[in-house]
Amino acid sequence: MSDKLTYKDSGVDIHAGYETVKLIKDYVKKTYTKGVMSDLGGFGGMFAIDKDEYEEPVLVSGTDGVGTKLMVAFKTDIHYTIGEDAVAMCVNDVVCQGARPLFFLDYIATGKLEPKKASDIVKGVANGCIKAGAALIGGETAEMPGLYGEGEYDIAGFCVGIVDKKKIIDGTKITDGDVLIGVPSSGIHSNGYSLVRKVFFDHKNYDVGEYVEELGCTLGEALMVPTKIYPKLIMELISEYEIKGMSNITGGGFYEKIPRMFPAGITADIETKNIDVQPIFNLLQREGNIDIDEMYSTFNMGIGMVLAVSAEISDDVIAYLHDKGEKPVVLGRTVKREGGLKICHNRK
Repeated sequence: MSDKLTYKDSGVDIHAGYETVKLIKDYVKKTYTKGVMSDLGGFGGMFAIDKDEYEEPVLVSGTDGVGTKLMVAFKTDIHYTIGEDAVAMCVNDVVCQGARPLFFLDYIATGKLEPKKASDIVKGVANGCIKAGAALIGGETAEMPGLYGEGEYDIAGFCVGIVDKKKIIDGTKITDGDVLIGVPSSGIHSNGYSLVRKVFFDHKNYDVGEYVEELGCTLGEALMVPTKIYPKLIMELISEYEIKGMSNITGGGFYEKIPRMFPAGITADIETKNIDVQPIFNLLQREGNIDIDEMYSTFNMGIGMVLAVSAEISDDVIAYLHDKGEKPVVLGRTVKREGGLKICHNRK
């Protein structure tokens, strides 16, 4: 027996990496847009900006992961939607500044690389990029034995978008009396899963494969619905109407995220009666005996993006969104007041 050690002896199989690249190549190429200058496998992804399209181009970047939703993916063995979540978490932030996503990069880390599983994840990343109009121009798959448990992995993403300086949406134009419009989410998205897991798996001992009549599917399927991707809708909208501010409702829910778009001295009064709260949130609140304010402090409650517009155009914006197949709701109005957001929970 030879006493010579190899990289594979330490738990890293470079050939699994080669196989993964082969499996993901077609997915990646489907995301390419006209700005892409590099191919898969280079040391750096290159993207050319159309200098004739922008007077003063400003790059807007965002990076994020999907949190402990990964632990539900491990339970369900559903991985193709996780990559889409990673894209959504980044591009939905970038578009809040009015920036069009240009390109995306992912980072996947695992203890033992499983090419099929990795390709499922990247397939999801590619699907998300296509939905966002962004090119997947690079990434990294790291095999780190000893750091992750069997079957475990982590994923993070990084996105760069672009906007003309004069078209940046930063909330400074928001004034007293503007209307807040909510655009529906697809479900829980990718935040609050530590509480989700505690309620369903630690407290109530649900199985991910358990069919829940109220949900119309298994619990696992409901929890793994991918995060909605908004950039194409938003970019079309802002080409037609002046949107003064936008908030992507992620961790911290309404109470933390909506005030982020307000200038000093402005807050808002919100009523939740118009929100079509999805069944997964009702089930979660009931099974966990969670206070309503805690729900709105943790989850999106069925609203993934909030827009601030002047009262004069609010009806037109709502009609436009309806025409695009959305079901927008009026959440409330901005007010000139010191202090935090006020939410009234009178139900319909």
